[in-house]
Amino acid sequence: MEKEQTDYGMKALFPLLLFLVLYVGCGIVFTILGTEDPFWKMSRYVAIMFAILVAILCFEPKQKFGEKVEIYCKDAGRSGVIQLGLMVMLAGGFAKTCAVCGGEASVVNLGISLIPNSFLIPGIFAICAIISTCIGTSMGTLATMIPVAAALASEANLNPGMTGAAVITGAYFGDNLSMIASTTICAVRGVGADMKSKFKVNGLLALIAMIITILLYAMLSANAGGQAIEYGAYQLITILPYLAALVLALFGLDVILVLSISIALSGVIGIATGNCGFFEWTQALSTGMESMFWLAVFASMISGLVGLIRNYGGIDWLVHTVTKAIRGNKSCEYIIGALSLVLCAVIVNNVMAIMILAPIAKELGERYQIPPERLAALLDIGACIAVMIVPHGTGAMMVQEAMGCTYLDIIRYQFYPLFLVLGCMIMIQFVPLKARKKKVTQ
Repeated sequence: MEKEQTDYGMKALFPLLLFLVLYVGCGIVFTILGTEDPFWKMSRYVAIMFAILVAILCFEPKQKFGEKVEIYCKDAGRSGVIQLGLMVMLAGGFAKTCAVCGGEASVVNLGISLIPNSFLIPGIFAICAIISTCIGTSMGTLATMIPVAAALASEANLNPGMTGAAVITGAYFGDNLSMIASTTICAVRGVGADMKSKFKVNGLLALIAMIITILLYAMLSANAGGQAIEYGAYQLITILPYLAALVLALFGLDVILVLSISIALSGVIGIATGNCGFFEWTQALSTGMESMFWLAVFASMISGLVGLIRNYGGIDWLVHTVTKAIRGNKSCEYIIGALSLVLCAVIVNNVMAIMILAPIAKELGERYQIPPERLAALLDIGACIAVMIVPHGTGAMMVQEAMGCTYLDIIRYQFYPLFLVLGCMIMIQFVPLKARKKKVTQ
């Protein structure tokens, strides 16, 4: 006979709240104090380990310690979590192998070479969007393009705030949409969605918002200077791994297989063109995978913690509480998107926000018959909008430092997130939900 489990309700959420207070709270305090790297003072691993220990030690005192550890391990080692870890490590490896074979530089230089002199700011936005979609990382795009955009803004007498806004929003365009971005992978795996279906939902919204944004930038910067951007050499063949990843993913191949094929292709091209040797390629693959270890480990830890919280009744309580404000499918979608935006604005990490909210979104989606691809899109869009617009976001701080402008100079020209929000609202209000064919499990 199974032992009766105590339902702790709201109290079961205390470990998660403890993690947020330790990690975000310390980060905010050290930011106010002007400390360098404030969010590194309290490690995310230490903060979540404290939360896990509290969840194990302070609940169900009559239950054996080993039994509670077993509950944690069961959720921490779920098939979906292990697959997620493998995917993000391969995505990291793919980014580095493409860079070492010359693909990343070629994408950047080719993109810059295509910008007409009279199309500078909208061109910067479009090129950042293309680069971030290809390489699957906003940080890589920001690090590459901010110095270029800053120099251009100075030489061509462009509005620095508008130029910075174009770089930031373009960089997060791909972070939200790319099939090899960690945010997309986490959102899709977290709610049990299909990558191709999520891309269709998210892609249409992003494309419409992108076109309107480009037109607005073009009108506002019509009288900008005609200084051309200097760019380096590029090899079209080195871009093939990016194209292969996109095409194979669109054909519905498993993401792990897509990344594996693309990584192998980058190695073949790099060695054939003489851009890298075999061991340079393997070292780049190793470095890229190692750069994503934190995400694989953290995903496992947060999944185990959420499993304990669910076991104590916390997830049911939260779903029940949120449900009180839900009046149907539409309000449910609004709430999921808003929760993603708010949580990411607080912790300034879209991957972490998505991982924390995905189990809740999945349960709400099953209750209100919302297709997984729409759940994944709403989680991804909400989180990415947050990191675009918050003043303490990485992009905003990097642009302010490089271009000498203020946050207000930047935010007034961030049109893309505004149109993305409007697109989501139109989708929720007027695009009918497709019936779920089956319940997706992990």
